Amino acid sequence: MNSSRVLLGLLLAAALTGCSTVEKLNPFASTPKVKMAELENIQATADVKILWQGKAGKAEDYVFTPAVVDSSVYVAAQNGSITRFDDGKQVWQVSAGQLLSGGVGSDGRLVVVGTPKGEVIAFDAKDGKQLWKVRASADILAAPAVTLDLVVVRTGDNRLYGYDSTDGKRKWVYQRSNPALSLRNAAPPLISDRYAFAGFPGGKLVAVSLQNGAAVWEGTVATPKGTTELDRVADITSAPVMDGPQVCAVAYQGRVACFDLSNGSLIWARDMSSAAGLAMDNRNIYVTDDKGAVHALDRYRGTSLWKQDKLFLRQLTAPRTGRGLVAVGDVKGVVHFLNRDDGSFSARVTTDGSPLVAAPQPYGSGWVFQTLGGGVYALDVQ
Repeated sequence: MNSSRVLLGLLLAAALTGCSTVEKLNPFASTPKVKMAELENIQATADVKILWQGKAGKAEDYVFTPAVVDSSVYVAAQNGSITRFDDGKQVWQVSAGQLLSGGVGSDGRLVVVGTPKGEVIAFDAKDGKQLWKVRASADILAAPAVTLDLVVVRTGDNRLYGYDSTDGKRKWVYQRSNPALSLRNAAPPLISDRYAFAGFPGGKLVAVSLQNGAAVWEGTVATPKGTTELDRVADITSAPVMDGPQVCAVAYQGRVACFDLSNGSLIWARDMSSAAGLAMDNRNIYVTDDKGAVHALDRYRGTSLWKQDKLFLRQLTAPRTGRGLVAVGDVKGVVHFLNRDDGSFSARVTTDGSPLVAAPQPYGSGWVFQTLGGGVYALDVQ
């Protein structure tokens, strides 16, 4: 298995053949002359501890993101297993009876996953009992987003579906034309009170009405450039982030850009390429770029504050913030914690040694990580 392809979700949606073509598309692919950075010893300034760890089953060729609701963590694996942990204790584990490819989404009432056949399956969060199952148009690679009355699902053909959370009845579908070549996308939609935000091929960020699936506004994060199809790939392959009146996204071979949430007007943008993603807090935007550097940008102006580049080609996850730290995982299963103020290394924790692919999820004042090998780790600053 090529873990770097899994990490990025950079499987071609067109029928391309030949490793050289795919490797050229993969920004983390290395040549014999270019090696990932070796980890240097650090002087820890924060005491990060493993609160608990569990087992989810292997992700294999897919990206599974834990769903966290209060002290409950829901995880899934390719073999069809779905597990609930409460404060690290396994409450239940069920099998979907088939392979899974996308998940997990939950609001504490429903637990929703997707399959390579395009099936969306919902379970009762209390006991894991299956409640309903519907079929969409293509494979489900991203975790569904679950609200009080709606489940929003992204399919592999870049459509968004809105399903009634009670019975799975389809309420709406949003679709748009795709370019000849695009990247497979495992990024879940982002849900607000009224909108579902999702990035699409060609560098477009779209706000879709939760009521009827209509596009409310469309913002340009990146514009395709170049003479070849590969050069012109400028897709948004990570989840957007939102805080207050601002929503931001980043594109592969493109830019990071922030928009006014209400009307889609551009606030600022700057050139940067990322397939992993970004995070936001009350001061900054944090972006993991395609070379393994982590950047901090002023969230209101986009100006650069710091850059941590000592994790070169270590295939980092999207960042997450908490307790004054910025957390990222790497291809060797190591979690790195950076000081929010200057990007210096504050702590480091090693998991099971398999790649960390899914973005870490907030858990209390800490984070939950899931590895490709199936390890689930809850970490916090003590």
